[in-house]
Amino acid sequence: MSAPRQRVVLAALLLNANRVISVDRIAEYVWDDAPPPSAAATVRTYVMRLRQLLGEHASARILTRAPGYLLELGEHESDLGQFTAHRRRAAELAERGDLEGSSAELAEALALWREEPLADIPSRTLRDVEGRYLQELRLQTMELRFDAELALLRHAEVVPELVRLVRKHPLREALVGKLMLALFRSGRQSEALDLYRRTRVLLVEQLGAEPSAELREVHRSILSAHDRPRTPEPPEQPATAPAAVWDRPCRPSPAQLPSVPLPLSARSGALARLQHFLTTGAMPAGMVATAVVTGRGGVGKSALALHAAHAVRGSSVHGQLYADLGGAARPLTAREVLPRFLADLGVPRDEIPEEESERESLYRSLTAGRRLLVVLDSASSTAQVRPLIPGSGGSRLLVTSRRRLADLDGARTLLLGPLDEAGSLELLGGIVGPARVGAEPQAARSVLTACAGLPLAIRIAGTRLLERPHWSIGHFARRLAEAPRLLDELCTGDLGVRPCLDADHAGLRRTPPAGVDPAEMFTALGAAGASSVSSSRAAVMFGCSEVQAEEALDALVEANLLGAPAGGLYRLDALLRAYARERAQTVAVRQHGSPYMRAG
Repeated sequence: MSAPRQRVVLAALLLNANRVISVDRIAEYVWDDAPPPSAAATVRTYVMRLRQLLGEHASARILTRAPGYLLELGEHESDLGQFTAHRRRAAELAERGDLEGSSAELAEALALWREEPLADIPSRTLRDVEGRYLQELRLQTMELRFDAELALLRHAEVVPELVRLVRKHPLREALVGKLMLALFRSGRQSEALDLYRRTRVLLVEQLGAEPSAELREVHRSILSAHDRPRTPEPPEQPATAPAAVWDRPCRPSPAQLPSVPLPLSARSGALARLQHFLTTGAMPAGMVATAVVTGRGGVGKSALALHAAHAVRGSSVHGQLYADLGGAARPLTAREVLPRFLADLGVPRDEIPEEESERESLYRSLTAGRRLLVVLDSASSTAQVRPLIPGSGGSRLLVTSRRRLADLDGARTLLLGPLDEAGSLELLGGIVGPARVGAEPQAARSVLTACAGLPLAIRIAGTRLLERPHWSIGHFARRLAEAPRLLDELCTGDLGVRPCLDADHAGLRRTPPAGVDPAEMFTALGAAGASSVSSSRAAVMFGCSEVQAEEALDALVEANLLGAPAGGLYRLDALLRAYARERAQTVAVRQHGSPYMRAG
């Protein structure tokens, strides 16, 4: 926003979010306590221009409320709102005795700060009033975190930061007292006493006052050694795991999240739910807040999870770990992933235990009490995930999988479905350009019908159109409709829909005793060219009981090869029909005259 005075107005509204700020107060900020006679009218003009600049949705947040204006803003829509929320949660945790969690929340609040507040706002009055308030709020929050850290006996860790702050604020007695305690408890009694003497001289010379009663009490405690230097008891370590070598205060903070494409507005609701859980989800002691994003291959699970992970990076103050577990086609075991995670957390590679159980124990020890975000992409089973769950104490676990992972205790599951028409059009338009889609809306819808709302298929279709600017969308739509093998058209470079479907098919669970093979059921549906089927119809096709047919159909739903039943019918979209037909053709070549081929 280029107009300096409009920036002042916006800053005043943001700093007083959800509170009415009067026109007179805004005028004082805009004209630095010397507003002209026309100030009220001019402020109204600035607000009108702000509404125009912000657009219809955002401008509706600025409400006219006597004697001025009110800006409606959610708690997590501004840094100050998030800062306040972290402080509130820190106070709640401290009241419950969770100093570890309280300190972590305060650290997250402080991580939101960037340089001097309001430095780029051209209003001396606003900086004096609101800026001083913000600076004081920041210092108070720092003092609260130091209190928590000292209570957790992390006195040596906080000394460097306290030294820097006391040099900047030498007359702030609360900070001086905390530094004195931290020095004394770190075995530096003479430095603590010397700091008190220097501070007393400064107070007398500059303010003509003796140290406060609180600071004098700290001084007396040190002199009488009532507050003896203390260090935490060393944790018990396995004889074979020399953890002391790597269990240092300054451990690495990994930042391993891959980049992602632009988010889709069609996924904004799912993204908001996932972010909310990752930032506010609370679990009983000993458990880790875990979210599982599940859905068929190519539906955008990884993209959504990574968008959420990037959005909540500020709350994972100790870093982010990421691993692609390979899915069902090439699954990685925890034995392969844990050595990398341990090395990323600061363990020298030659000191990583050989025993798998020791690796898991060490991983839990190093992550306990920290606030990490662990992202496990493309998990194929709970067995892959369990050894990689971090130790309790504030970390978050985010998993993507084609399976529901229902046996992962305490996990919150988010089922991601195909895009609706609006979301599909948005994605296609984002690739080939809205003008190209707008010129052939009906043809674009035909392409998207063939893609069945699957983001991977839509991206491939968009890429093919982008690579062939001489194609009309109608021409491509006809190719998709007339292709003997639709999935051959939905392939470009190393991207294809068929490999995703192959992986889903390979993940089908085994046939129960005396049951119907789900893979054979799927092939039968392809042979029949079915777009939907009921359990009773499937039972007739296979000559089995309806219960057995339903068991096989449900296994296909579980493997994402069939839509969940609605109105008694299981449905196959265009992609699943094409894939089922291909499977049936392949089987027909190998096994002529099978029962389901005759039934179809």
